[in-house]
Amino acid sequence: MYGHIVTTGISFGTALAIAISYSTNHSVLWAIFHGFLSWIYVIYHVIFH
Repeated sequence: MYGHIVTTGISFGTALAIAISYSTNHSVLWAIFHGFLSWIYVIYHVIFH
């Protein structure tokens, strides 16, 4: 089990960005867009909200 790295799937930052975006905007399209931004959107949300 040691040395096994997951190479597919979404990162924690992406999932967090999608969850924050959807709970704030209630829009799937914005959630997908913010998911692409990942940690950039999470940091933006923490600083400005």
